[in-house]
Amino acid sequence: QTSAQIKELSRLVNNFNARLNMLVGTVLNLFFLWDLKQIIAIEDWKRNNRQNLEESFEVLAGFEALMSIAGLHINYPEWAMPIIANGESYSLSAREIAHPLIVETKRIANSYELVDTHKIDIITGSNMAGKSTFLRTIGINTVLALSGAPVCAEAMEVSVINIISYMRIKDSLNESTSTFKAELDRLQMLLGAVETVPKVFFLVDEMLRGTNSVDKYLGSKAVIEQLIAKNAVGMVATHDLQIAQLETKYPDYVRNYYFDIQVIDGEMLFDYKLKHGECKTFNATLLLRQIGIEVGAE
Repeated sequence: QTSAQIKELSRLVNNFNARLNMLVGTVLNLFFLWDLKQIIAIEDWKRNNRQNLEESFEVLAGFEALMSIAGLHINYPEWAMPIIANGESYSLSAREIAHPLIVETKRIANSYELVDTHKIDIITGSNMAGKSTFLRTIGINTVLALSGAPVCAEAMEVSVINIISYMRIKDSLNESTSTFKAELDRLQMLLGAVETVPKVFFLVDEMLRGTNSVDKYLGSKAVIEQLIAKNAVGMVATHDLQIAQLETKYPDYVRNYYFDIQVIDGEMLFDYKLKHGECKTFNATLLLRQIGIEVGAE
């Protein structure tokens, strides 16, 4: 039935396009009011087939999505099919999980497990060490898992959760919004969603970039403490090591992880492996020196 409807629409459109021939179109419209009749016929077709056509497009969209998921499984047979956990509690564990958009020869896998006793993980690390990529790794694989697709991991178990991200917040000239205002709007949305959306899992990457270092620390600390008060669950990546001190204040709620680097003969070596604890090695000064900017000690 749908095929017949589409064929009929194609016929009507072809008839209407006869007007594109200047000579034929002039004759048809002069003697038969061709354009008007074809527009009326197309409107009649829309009125008669609207419901069936909408349902058909929904079926086609679902079929296309399933084909995409099947294509992932065919193209990457080594990827694992995730286990979707039942129940009200949060469940998110993965063994050797990696970012699916990084080529296999370059991607580095990590294992991760969320536990009920610690609900917010704070991830510190040097520049380019892998913090943001790890947050994206967790986010994109969770979306794949909850879509019924395989995940880029050896094994993964996740409950039905709602991912909310705070990443790459930008200003907008069209909306007259500064970076800091855009960040505040996103934080307001996140804090509201934690209260209204069931089972939110948040991914926050370096909040409050658009302000000074003092306000950034105080604001970030206040946001995390509000999230703790709301019993929220998620990850926060930050360069601010003072934020890692929240583990001492909330030992039953916060865990610290970090990505490290090694500096050997002035060269930085990244292993991109997730480790427990706080970051102790920094590389901003070294990176500045590599582009000819000397940073003096105070």
